Amino acid sequence: MNDRTVPTAGEVLAGCLQEQAADFLRALRQHRSSGADAGEASDAARRLGCAGERISRTLHVHRDLTDAEWADQLAAELCRLSGILAGEHAYADRLDRLRGALGRLSGPEPAGLMALGAARAGALLERRLTLARTRAHSDCLRALGSSRFHAVADAVAVMASEVPPARGGVDGPADAVLRGCAERLDRRLDEAVRALPAAGATALRDVQATGEAEDAGWHRVRQLLQLRWSAQDVLGRVAPAAARSSDGRLSGALQALDRHRDAAEAAADAAAAARTARIAPATAYALGVLHADQRHDVEAARRTFGRMWQRAGVPAS
Repeated sequence: MNDRTVPTAGEVLAGCLQEQAADFLRALRQHRSSGADAGEASDAARRLGCAGERISRTLHVHRDLTDAEWADQLAAELCRLSGILAGEHAYADRLDRLRGALGRLSGPEPAGLMALGAARAGALLERRLTLARTRAHSDCLRALGSSRFHAVADAVAVMASEVPPARGGVDGPADAVLRGCAERLDRRLDEAVRALPAAGATALRDVQATGEAEDAGWHRVRQLLQLRWSAQDVLGRVAPAAARSSDGRLSGALQALDRHRDAAEAAADAAAAARTARIAPATAYALGVLHADQRHDVEAARRTFGRMWQRAGVPAS
């Protein structure tokens, strides 16, 4: 940073990106040194994906403060990589969620259609999701061994020491510029939230057809919340009080929409398993109950988000 009292937004952003790049490179070193330890390698790959996702979001939000072409390309590559690296853990987490729900729904009684079908439904889901997890693991290994990944890792390594500035010197005092980035995202968020259907409106109607068709809008709000959190991270370096004032709102809203995404994806897996050819009626019944349970959890997450947003003074619909 130069000798001016007030840092520019580009300087603050560069410091943030360099720290994030260091996290990425540490995870990469951990993965390379993990050897035959599958657990450590898996943990390192997860950390690597999370670090890449953070960099991608930071670049996306603040692209005007860097070389935009460079930022767009690197952000897109890191987003793609992070999605691949997250796949294995996502399938494992989803299987745990569905197992737990089946156990809760079948209850302690050994009799009854639900109890009879739950064991077979669980076995079917385990086969399907274990296969998907194995494929995701193979995709992860291929991605980490590819020339495309090495190019991304090299770009992050360069970023750890130098962030290309915006062409034409577009910059300004950090506080004002970074607040502007956050405020623009706030407006996009408010518009996206207002476009959502009223929370709970589909709970008593056709939850499968109508509710699932609406999921995309909620996922979009979650993505905007993640971007807003990235803007908050950078802004907090020059205006910590302003950042702290939104921490609870953003954190709680993100938790609600993380739950929404997890339940929606679990419901989709239950529905897909129920379409398996020649399964027993009891198995299909158990999967149908499981699907409905997860869709109700989707609706519960929507209501939670709506209450939190209204308490923050912003209408949820």
